[in-house]
Amino acid sequence: MTTGFARLPDTPAFRLANLRVPACLVADDVAADRNGLARVDLAIAEGRVAAIEPAGAAVAGTVPSYSLDGGIVLPRLVDCHTHIDKGHIWPRSPNPDGTFPGALTTVAADREANWSAADVRARMDFSLRTAFAHGTAALRTHIDSLGRQIGISWPVYAEIRAEWAGRIALQASPLFGADAALDPAHMAAVVAAVKAHGDRLLGCVTYMIPELDRALDILFRAAIEHGFDLDFHVDETNDPAARSLEHIADAALRHRFTGRILCGHCCSLSLQAPEDEARIIAKVREAGIAIVSLPLCNMYLQDRQPGRTPRWRGVTALHELKAAGVPVMIASDNTRDPFYAYGDLDLVEVLREGARILQLDHSGPDWASAVARTPAAAMGLRDTGTIAAGAPADLVLTRARDWTELFSRPQADRTVLVSGKAIDRTLPDYRELDHLMGRAS
Repeated sequence: MTTGFARLPDTPAFRLANLRVPACLVADDVAADRNGLARVDLAIAEGRVAAIEPAGAAVAGTVPSYSLDGGIVLPRLVDCHTHIDKGHIWPRSPNPDGTFPGALTTVAADREANWSAADVRARMDFSLRTAFAHGTAALRTHIDSLGRQIGISWPVYAEIRAEWAGRIALQASPLFGADAALDPAHMAAVVAAVKAHGDRLLGCVTYMIPELDRALDILFRAAIEHGFDLDFHVDETNDPAARSLEHIADAALRHRFTGRILCGHCCSLSLQAPEDEARIIAKVREAGIAIVSLPLCNMYLQDRQPGRTPRWRGVTALHELKAAGVPVMIASDNTRDPFYAYGDLDLVEVLREGARILQLDHSGPDWASAVARTPAAAMGLRDTGTIAAGAPADLVLTRARDWTELFSRPQADRTVLVSGKAIDRTLPDYRELDHLMGRAS
């Protein structure tokens, strides 16, 4: 079994010895150091983790053993907020000024002109091959769901999800503006598409329109009627008057909603007066809402003004939410499209840069959960985002021995195991998409 940096035993049963795992990502209690890392050995058999034992434990038997020399091992990771339907359109539709309005208008024009089934399929598959190579086990994408695109993107998504079963667990949530929820015909079309091709998820982009509460009532009633969970884009702005997160929490409490709710972005929460922030966070916790921050995309878009240095990082009040008991996570968001010109659906990169942008260091040793265990729970996934005896041996092996080593380099030599077997980590070449961008290969 050849890997990015080593040769592992090519047998159904073997042992990974002398490795470090984040204790927060191990199903059982393990003794950890001050950085939250535990020294263990992993017994692998028939594609599953057979046992998690203290490093150096005496074991009877003759299965091959390979020492990772103290390297950190993670479970395969969970990306709970992406947009693979619009990914990689930047070469043909770049954002003209790097702003949020520029992204909205550019994507709308590209969608109308170019998003055929073949175009969407090719870019989705390219995105998933990239995420898989980096070590992603599960991914939720938002699907632009307006007009004729509903009938194009959702059937393609269902086909892609079936093709990727066993490699990446996929989920999708519809994306449209809150005002569109007021149109009965639109809502009927979206619900029908989700029921036919989706994953029992409903959602929209919320902003402070006069009819926001009525739109939310429509969405919550539809979710309750059909047994859907909810996923919202929320307050992606630096305007402190944007408080649709509080309206969502109020709606969840008003409807006594018992399904899962995930809210993304929530940028303006970090710009509230302290008493308002505390009140909103308390409601979010009471309503059972989970929050995902998108640090790379929001740092790119927020507070961008020509000729002026940005004054804030664009991220939500993640530390305060976590301290209040709200499940929090970070994710990739957009990839090489007008909302974010960069990115590669690499959650190791997202965690590394999130640690810098959100200052996750010096604030507890369990932030690795934000790209693994916590989003897996928010997506309702079992045996994902943790290392557990009996679970699939889906692992990301690195040479880094502590967090500073892990975050100082891209970990390009990582090894990804799926059911105990190392995968081919060759990334797809951007030239594969040239024919969609108007370029000659």
